[in-house]
Amino acid sequence: MMDIPWGEPFALIDTNGHSVARVGTIETAHHWLRRKWPTSDTTHRKALDRIEDAMDCMGSVVEARQAFIVAARSAGFVTAELS
Repeated sequence: MMDIPWGEPFALIDTNGHSVARVGTIETAHHWLRRKWPTSDTTHRKALDRIEDAMDCMGSVVEARQAFIVAARSAGFVTAELS
């Protein structure tokens, strides 16, 4: 399987200030939402739907990334751009 880049990578930072993940591909975001997400709310489900649509070439990668970031913030994560 080929990883799909979706813009500049960013870090997910937990409430203790620890970086818990480097998110640089849609597959990494999908893995986090399916296996490691701390909440199950509307933003989580919307992000998962957007990511799966984009992975199936039925939706925008940009919208998937934005939905993931919204879900991350809703779950208590901070996102930080990586250089």
